[in-house]
Amino acid sequence: MRNDGNAIASMVLGIISLVLLFLPGIGWFGIITAIVGLVLGINSKNRIKANPNELGGMGMASAGVVMNIVALVLVILGLIACGAFIGVMSQL
Repeated sequence: MRNDGNAIASMVLGIISLVLLFLPGIGWFGIITAIVGLVLGINSKNRIKANPNELGGMGMASAGVVMNIVALVLVILGLIACGAFIGVMSQL
């Protein structure tokens, strides 16, 4: 049984997304990698469920989906925080 390539890609993109979020200036690339990784992870989980005897890597696909969701939530919270900060600073 071989691991699904999309599961591996989803997990790697999840790691990259989380790392990119903390780099100033290029953190917004984390949004792109998180969305792509999330789509790949969900697609991979569906393919593995359809062919359990041929494909493996369900754990990697699940880890990728979780990491990409966490990255997207952190991006949204960061954008809300930046918007609130700009709103407060504009009133001063």
